[in-house]
Amino acid sequence: MSGKVFLDTNILTYAQDADAPDKRRRSREVIAELGQSADGVISTQVMQEFFVTATRKLGMPPLAAKAVLKTFAVFEVVQVSPALIQDAVDCSILNELSFWDSLVLAAAAAAGCATVYSEDLNAGQTILGVKVQNPLA
Repeated sequence: MSGKVFLDTNILTYAQDADAPDKRRRSREVIAELGQSADGVISTQVMQEFFVTATRKLGMPPLAAKAVLKTFAVFEVVQVSPALIQDAVDCSILNELSFWDSLVLAAAAAAGCATVYSEDLNAGQTILGVKVQNPLA
């Protein structure tokens, strides 16, 4: 792995998902590797989505989800700003993607990431100069 890597919410969520043991193991490996190398990047959007998904879908107690959020301090965090939202709108329109996926890509591009790790986007695509990869495939 070389260069900064943006982690989409699904990678962080799978690391807590006992119902998907293979994806859980692989997600944890990826997270640990990016935490140690200091190449991992997330955004405030990803943090918010993680909390909601962990508590609603995975049934984690809110304080447990909050504790996991604290561990994300090892990553660079992109603050979603009005300018980033405008970039995401443009990306959404031009690439016919959901706004939320476009916001992930815009945050990754703003942070200078070479890659986005996501299960939701089409692996192999390059959007806004950022290549999409699925480390769980």
